[in-house]
Amino acid sequence: MPKTIDAHAHILGEETIRLLQKEAPQIGLKLTPIDKEFSVIEVAGTAFQPFPHSAWDMERRFRDLRAAEIDIQVLSNTPQTFLYDQDAGLAGATSALQNDQIAAVVRAHPERFLGFATLPMQAPQRAADELRRAMQQLGLRGAQIGSNINKRNLDDPSFEPFWAAANELGAFLMVHPTQVAGADRMKSYYLTNLIGNPLDTTIAAACLVFGGVVERYPNIKFYMVHGGGFAPYQAGRWRHGWEVRPEPRQHLKEPPDASIRRLYFDSILHGQPALEFLVQTFGADHVLLGSDYPFDMGTLECARQVKALRIADADRTRILGGNADQLLAR
Repeated sequence: MPKTIDAHAHILGEETIRLLQKEAPQIGLKLTPIDKEFSVIEVAGTAFQPFPHSAWDMERRFRDLRAAEIDIQVLSNTPQTFLYDQDAGLAGATSALQNDQIAAVVRAHPERFLGFATLPMQAPQRAADELRRAMQQLGLRGAQIGSNINKRNLDDPSFEPFWAAANELGAFLMVHPTQVAGADRMKSYYLTNLIGNPLDTTIAAACLVFGGVVERYPNIKFYMVHGGGFAPYQAGRWRHGWEVRPEPRQHLKEPPDASIRRLYFDSILHGQPALEFLVQTFGADHVLLGSDYPFDMGTLECARQVKALRIADADRTRILGGNADQLLAR
């Protein structure tokens, strides 16, 4: 039976925490327990809560994976440790440290885990070098990057050296929301996550498409989390805008449809009709299982949600693990 692969999951191991506290005291990483399940995590002066203990509790992670019917998890750092707003040298060191630790977990449990790197994206050439090291020396399968880098959208010309390296490596890049747009208007009701996260993913997708990044770098596999934000559901509007306005044509030679259809999406939509629409519109071969473990806006029901979809058995198998197995093969 094919393996079920969760391609969107996070980790911040106990040893990683200890090493970050020791090797990078400047970021002031601190955990303050709330209860037996959650803590407040403080990184570089910003507090995040609730931060689940399952981010580092491996016994619980294995138990949760069994309960969720997930065979393999692809591990990426927690977005709180991107550190894009820090000195590039510091971020480079913390990225390398985290990548070494993720690779160590994968080596210890090769039958259960694969890994993505984190990168100092505020320094694109340094990020390119670390991506190359992570993939070629550590055996990581790609990287997780932010949806923007200190408010620079992903079509910013400064990122060209990074895209060139990622294209050369045929990298799989998971684009995860961070520093979301409009946060000043979304302070209530947890809107920074409910709306802000998918919104920033949408902006990232639009910039990758209309900025011509997807078109220019065909070997990069861009993976947009949380179902691609709002992008899959406004693709018709993007095409219409490209046809009637000059601005969307500035960097994009062909209609945006081709670039949008080269993106990959995770399954985290929390609703069957929306997920079925995504599969039917963009194809089962462009949707991957994701849990967003261990955060509250993720779900351990992800595999069962995919199994309940009204789609062909072969498509269900692709989403549950076949696509990830093929895309992440080395």
